Amino acid sequence: MDLPAISCHTPIRHLLVALIVITAIAMAGCSRPSTLQEIRNEGVVHVITRVAPSIYYQQEDSASGYDYQLLRQFAEDLGVELRIRVADDNSEVLSVLSNNYAHIGLSGLTDQQPISEQFRTVPTGIKAQSLVIYNREAPRPRSLEELRGETLHMLADSNHEFLLADTPDAPGPIPKVHPGLDAAGLLARVESGDFSYAVVASNEMELNQVFFPMVKKGFALNEPRELVWLLPKEQDGTLYNALTGFMEKMRGSGALAQIRERFYGHLDRLNYVGARTFMHHVENRLPRYKDLFELYARETSLDWRLLAAIGYQESHWRPNAVSPTGVRGLMMLTQATARHVGINNRLNPEESIEGGARYFIRVRDKIPERIPEPDRTWFALASYNVGFGHLEDARRLAQSAGKDPDRWMDVKEFLPLLAQKEWYSKTRFGYARGYEPVIYVQNIRRYFDVLVRLTESHLPGTAEMDGELAWLETDSPEAEDETLAAKAAPNDLVPSELGPIPPTL
Repeated sequence: MDLPAISCHTPIRHLLVALIVITAIAMAGCSRPSTLQEIRNEGVVHVITRVAPSIYYQQEDSASGYDYQLLRQFAEDLGVELRIRVADDNSEVLSVLSNNYAHIGLSGLTDQQPISEQFRTVPTGIKAQSLVIYNREAPRPRSLEELRGETLHMLADSNHEFLLADTPDAPGPIPKVHPGLDAAGLLARVESGDFSYAVVASNEMELNQVFFPMVKKGFALNEPRELVWLLPKEQDGTLYNALTGFMEKMRGSGALAQIRERFYGHLDRLNYVGARTFMHHVENRLPRYKDLFELYARETSLDWRLLAAIGYQESHWRPNAVSPTGVRGLMMLTQATARHVGINNRLNPEESIEGGARYFIRVRDKIPERIPEPDRTWFALASYNVGFGHLEDARRLAQSAGKDPDRWMDVKEFLPLLAQKEWYSKTRFGYARGYEPVIYVQNIRRYFDVLVRLTESHLPGTAEMDGELAWLETDSPEAEDETLAAKAAPNDLVPSELGPIPPTL
């Protein structure tokens, strides 16, 4: 483009016009690209996060966490790399964002002052509240006023710190902030009795409670609020708009609910097992059979901890376990199933584990390959428990109701209906105690999660556990010598090919 010619004889008003034109042209040619365009140009979206089971963590050779899974999908949709930088705590996350050194921050915070004043916020689909917790040997608190004069411990730059800062003159506890600690570290100190009272986010309590049996819930400081991602205010609105549009799409498609179920959908099963029982068995029984679980998991390309979790659900790792229906052994095989997979002695722990691994693989192979993990494994576990035919009935019911038959979170709503005549009368294979496979899958998912945390010391919070692990309290803990409950077994005959209802193990 030709610029206006300027000479010493040009009138002042013409000179000013020319300068304005030149400046406008220069500004147009050198304008900064939008935040979203910068990300696309570089091919990277930069994220600052702290490590937490609820947000982001490394598991073996891969990363995981609710927020991480969502942002990974967002980056894939944009066609860019998701680059993670790990901060020591929320204070560092907020500092990095305040200086506009990252595009997105993951902190587990809610949209409240002063957060909403300093950052743009994008809701994540998870709600949490600030929960006062206490060591069970201390008096249970029911209000802040009851904690007057007591020290209430909390993490730095947390929702709880902001909440209490809003009521500085109200009678209550003395807040003490611990920079550098994470939720597991705080829980560990309440567990040991070093801290009598603390406050944590309810979702982090749910994810970690199993490891800290001496920690109890007191009361909530607020109503549940949605957690948010943070974006620097210095950014323009393009990345914010892209993220909010992405979350709307994920909500509308059901994908957000599916990811939420994957990380939080099985936490309510803890009350089905006795307090402290699992850790006792991990320490005293699992070492006898760990090598066998690893051996036959390798042979069948399974995670040994999943195989061990199935074994615990079946027998609590007791090789001589027997149920009233005749299933027996560590993996609780029926006689017909044992014959089908080539096992002679069900009470031999090695043969039982080998048979259970072989049978699970055969059951899983019947689940359609199009179903992605981990849902395919959850379906296989349900089929392992109730039979493939009944599982297919539940999937058909889900589909007829407009749900996705390939998603565990949808199908698990319909399995219990198989015990009701108005529903099972419409199915091909009829009545089934459909609530049992739901409980079965959820229990195994929780056992598996805990075994993963115990065997991978680099996962968040494992260093703080110090070998202590227990389940939440239960109104009716299982006795050590209690006979296992009867299982539903559609028939005791296994055809040469797997039938529509494989025998229950």
